[in-house]
Amino acid sequence: MKFCWCTIHVKNMEESLKFYKEIVGLKESNRFKAGPELEIIFLGDGEINIELICNMENDNVNIGQDISLGFKVDSVDEMMKFVKKKGVDIHSGPFEPNPHVRFFFVEDPNGLKIQFVEDIK
Repeated sequence: MKFCWCTIHVKNMEESLKFYKEIVGLKESNRFKAGPELEIIFLGDGEINIELICNMENDNVNIGQDISLGFKVDSVDEMMKFVKKKGVDIHSGPFEPNPHVRFFFVEDPNGLKIQFVEDIK
């Protein structure tokens, strides 16, 4: 079995697309209309795939508080500087629960927690 993608229902497609392209660094791989008021965009490179769905008739998006998506980065400190420069607030962290990992959280435009993780060697 192989993981396909994670689907995120979004309030505003362009705002969410900008976040996942500019902050997370994912590339748009496919974009299409799935109906008159429904748009779907896939982002990723084959290993990481995110599906954004925007239903313009329903902007009531309910993101669970107990879920996050984690992305590996080379440096937590550099990524924290980068997201702050882009105007994204740090939700929490950085945390170092053991000597081998550091991470922090931001929120995407829909309130989904995004975790940036550094493996410490």
